[in-house]
Amino acid sequence: MIRTLLALDGALVLGALSFVLAAEDDIRVVAEVDRGDAVSAAVHTQRPDVVVADLDVVEGIDPGRLGGCPLLLLAHPHRARRLRGMLCPSRAVGILRNDAAPHRVIDGIRRLARREPVLDADLVVAALRSDGPLTSRETEVLRLTAAGAPVAEVAASLGLTRGTVRNHLARIARKVGARTRVEAVRMAGEAGWI
Repeated sequence: MIRTLLALDGALVLGALSFVLAAEDDIRVVAEVDRGDAVSAAVHTQRPDVVVADLDVVEGIDPGRLGGCPLLLLAHPHRARRLRGMLCPSRAVGILRNDAAPHRVIDGIRRLARREPVLDADLVVAALRSDGPLTSRETEVLRLTAAGAPVAEVAASLGLTRGTVRNHLARIARKVGARTRVEAVRMAGEAGWI
């Protein structure tokens, strides 16, 4: 029996994955938490064989406080660079997209319990990239925008026309999957691109 702790953001996702795992003969969910501050306590009291966690829930927690059990991290591709801080040579760490199909999560739990690697190649590449999808000019435009500069000021600072700045901002939004400039700034900041 693989004792599994779920540390996921959102009651619906947490409940759904718990329900799916309950149907498996060899996996038992021993605890469910949705806050980072509850993870280490649950690990120490329940002693799971595998922890399945959203990167957002466990990010910033000292890996030593999560015990030595394998950790299956679920992450959004835009936040993949933040995975670096969770990689630890003394622990088996698996990485999957947060929208992975349930069968992939189940397989990941089983593989990690056997100390086998579990990796989403696209997430690993994104985590190891030293730069984001933005060009250096787009990064400059977004950095000035993030600092609160209006389009006219960004254009003047970089020697561009206002239309060129707006075009850069539209292209940036498409590249990062954002709907607005504010969302593009937030997403790029979370990914560490600016």
